Amino acid sequence: MPEDQTQPNVLTPESVLKGASPIVLTATLKPVGGLDRFQPAGFPEIGHVIYKAPRSDGRVENVNIVDSPASMANHLESVCLCGPHDLELHEDLAGMPYLRCVTGALTDGKLSPEKRELVVTSLTEGHRIASTYFLAGRALRLDGACGTELFSKTLENEFGIKLPGSKKAHPPAEKWWDVFGTIFKYDPNALVHGVLFPQYQIKIARFLTAHLEAFGAARVDRSGVKFDRLGKTTSGQPIFAVDDATASEIRATFVLDVALLRSFGRADANGNVRGLSEKQKEFLVALALWKIDRLLREPFRYRSGCHLERISLRSGERDIVLAANIGESIKAAAFRSQNDQAPIVTDIYWPHDELYRVDEDNASSSPSDDAAESEGDDGENL
Repeated sequence: MPEDQTQPNVLTPESVLKGASPIVLTATLKPVGGLDRFQPAGFPEIGHVIYKAPRSDGRVENVNIVDSPASMANHLESVCLCGPHDLELHEDLAGMPYLRCVTGALTDGKLSPEKRELVVTSLTEGHRIASTYFLAGRALRLDGACGTELFSKTLENEFGIKLPGSKKAHPPAEKWWDVFGTIFKYDPNALVHGVLFPQYQIKIARFLTAHLEAFGAARVDRSGVKFDRLGKTTSGQPIFAVDDATASEIRATFVLDVALLRSFGRADANGNVRGLSEKQKEFLVALALWKIDRLLREPFRYRSGCHLERISLRSGERDIVLAANIGESIKAAAFRSQNDQAPIVTDIYWPHDELYRVDEDNASSSPSDDAAESEGDDGENL
């Protein structure tokens, strides 16, 4: 019998991992509250971007870039937290590894949970596990004791990439399995959105790529004014320009590179797993589907003037239902073996004075002010 195209197609981690690559999902969105206009990502001096895209029928369509892949990655990571100002992990993801940069006063070389001050996490840092906030700090053990070596050294050892007699570290072919396994152990989210260690010559592309665009777009130029009723500021009462847009259709596109994900692990001729197991790869799919569902399930505010809600979610001509039991996937992923005493959530400690040190020009500096972090940043969430 021919397949019933009127029924929605249910996507599960198992069906995605065994299916075609790539899988492309398209969500149609509209502004909340019946508004015609919305606020795209803007850039200094040029505002938001509208370009002319040629179509197969010979016409040209105005397309507005509402959010880039880097910015969409930020949005997809933000739904993993309890709220926009709450760095704690969403309750659905309990048991998923990630990293936290913490500070506080040590007592006898230990940092108690009561004295821990959370600074950032690998879900808020553009470089994820590769951020200097983590690489240049020291991991805390389960009892709160601070380790003696930098976390970067821990990763080098577990990656197995330090070559004898070489000043540079990079992974030989057979060590990539350890690279995938180690990143999965500490920060599996980095394998969903990609990660770059330029110092180790490790670059892993995005398994999940997303972008948000508006079609049939037009620019809306309007103005705003700042009132200084008591005259207590130096800016006075300026009038400023505001860039909005209208469009005939707004679409978010999500691309799952299943072939890339499959390459993160396989069984050898003897049946031994190298890299990630099938259940671990299924978890990465489940996490990606959970993120997409969380982003689209309710109206989401991409920025202050861009509050959008979903109309439909499709793959080609078929409606799509996302079905991922993230809790069961976390359990099946087996992030820690019985002999592995590493905590599920890795706290990376920085002394308070080093974390908040002030440079010679009295300008605030932080561990992220590192030249190595100039590549691959997902910090474009404007």
